Amino acid sequence: MLIRQGAFEGGRKLLKGALHTHTTRSDGENSPEELLAAFEAQQYDFAAITDHRRYNRETFGSRLTILPGMEIDACFAGTRKQNRHVFHTVCLGPADGGDFAQDEAFPSFDISSSADFQPMLDEMHRRGCLTVYCHPEWSHTPVHEYMGLKGNFAMELFNTGCAIENELDTDNSVDWEYVMDSGNRLYGIAVDDCHQLAHAGIGYVMVNAENNAEAILRALQAGRFYSSCGPEILDFYVEDGCAHLTCGGADMIAFSCNGMPKRVKNAEPGVPLTEAALTLPHYARYVRAMVILNGRRAWTNPIWLDA
Repeated sequence: MLIRQGAFEGGRKLLKGALHTHTTRSDGENSPEELLAAFEAQQYDFAAITDHRRYNRETFGSRLTILPGMEIDACFAGTRKQNRHVFHTVCLGPADGGDFAQDEAFPSFDISSSADFQPMLDEMHRRGCLTVYCHPEWSHTPVHEYMGLKGNFAMELFNTGCAIENELDTDNSVDWEYVMDSGNRLYGIAVDDCHQLAHAGIGYVMVNAENNAEAILRALQAGRFYSSCGPEILDFYVEDGCAHLTCGGADMIAFSCNGMPKRVKNAEPGVPLTEAALTLPHYARYVRAMVILNGRRAWTNPIWLDA
C-alpha cells in the first residue's frame, strides 16, 4: 500500500505563501502595499496580513491571493510589561472574510492558564478561522502550557523575525512532536512574522491547492503543504513499510517517528543528496522528514500510519 503526504498528491505545481506578516496597520515598518509588492517580487502566490488584534480582509490592490487574518494574544498575569510568557495566535480566514468587519479590533488580555485562552480560540473557530500557535521560544512559554490548547491546526516551526533578531524559533520540531504525542494531530509551518522587508521571503509554506483563498485554506487545514526556508521537497510517501523522500538537493535528510531519535542520511562531500529512505520501525504511529541544505531547513508534515 502507498500513502503519499498530501502536499505531493496529484502532481500539481505548489503555491508559495506567507502566513504571518505585519504592516503599518500594527507594528510593521511597511505599508500593506509595500509588503505585498515584496512578496510578489519573490514569486509568492498568496499571503496573509496578520496585524496584531486588527482583522484584515482587504487585498490592497495586490495581484497575490490574500487570506483574511490577524494575530491575537494574551499574557500570563504579571508579565505584560515584559512581553514574555504569552500566547500569540495567528487566525486565518474564512475565505470570504466571514462575519469579521475590516479592521475589527480585539483586545489583548491576561490569563492564568491555557484554559483562560481557550474561549478566545473557540470563538475564532466558531467564526471560521484556522488558528496557528506562534513562536513558542520567543513567547517564553514551555510546551506543557500550550500543548493543551484545542483546535489549532498548526504551530510555527520556524519564525524569521525571531530567528534573525533573537536566535529563537529556528526549529521547534521537538516541541511539535511533544504536542503530537499528547494526542493532537498538528501541522508545522515556517513563517516570516515580518515587521520589516529584511524579514520577508525566508520562511514560507508550499501548498497543494488551486490559487484561490477557499482552496488554499482547505489545503492548509488538511495538511497538504510543506514548510521551507529554502530547500525544495519533491515527494514524500510510505510504501510497503518504507518511507521515501526526494528533494532538489540536501546536505542531510532526517526522518523522525513518534519523537524518537532521528534517522539521518548525510551527503558525501560535493555530492548533494536527492533521495533517502527509511524502513519504518514497528512502533511508528507517524513519520515526518526534514531536509537541510546550506544550513537552511525544510519540513514535511507527518504521514499518519495509525489512521
